[in-house]
Amino acid sequence: MSDAPVAERRPTDRVNRRDVDTLRITEIFYSLQGEARAAGAPTVFVRLTGCPLRCDYCDTAYAFHGGQRWGMDDILAEVATHGVQHVCVTGGEPLAQPACAALVRRLCDAGYRVAVETSGALDIRPIDTRASRIVDLKTPGSGECQRNRWDNLAALTTEDQLKFVICDRADFDWAAAVCREHGLWDRCPVWFSPSHGQVEPSALADWILGERLPVRLQLQLHKQLWGDQPGR
Repeated sequence: MSDAPVAERRPTDRVNRRDVDTLRITEIFYSLQGEARAAGAPTVFVRLTGCPLRCDYCDTAYAFHGGQRWGMDDILAEVATHGVQHVCVTGGEPLAQPACAALVRRLCDAGYRVAVETSGALDIRPIDTRASRIVDLKTPGSGECQRNRWDNLAALTTEDQLKFVICDRADFDWAAAVCREHGLWDRCPVWFSPSHGQVEPSALADWILGERLPVRLQLQLHKQLWGDQPGR
């Protein structure tokens, strides 16, 4: 697996930084998808730099700042070197960079199976619906619940996915109520994930079974395999 920092492989400071066809990238790496519908699939991850949120449990704070500008063609070329079909555009918050939509469109045009991991605080509608938009609705325990953009729910398709990171029983009850109110499990797959170190997976499993919720329990495969190592 390639976990070398992106700056060591393909520097792109030669690109005009004001060019709309560039993005600030923290890392591009090859690993197994750890979450959602494609969990376990070999995947190339394109991690964009920057995020307007500060969730209490964030495990990618290293992507808040820094990174390097990459041209769109260079990103596509790097993705192609790994020879797999799954690509995940993530962050940070990838939608915070306007050129993210163009990148997702080009990846879809190239025939990749694309997932976009987003907080749900920004408008998902510019993102190509050929991609699976994995929207992480923020629970009260995240500290960023007030940032949820509720009109995103109307834009969901069956290709999309919803994720709730559950920090405690109050978060679970809140997430279940939101799903019922908006009929979310009839729109797309809904994942409940225990916040690492805050909720035992077995406890969350018992809550889901006890309430008979039509949601899916999600454990972070990459953390089970490699912990919190960047580039994994």
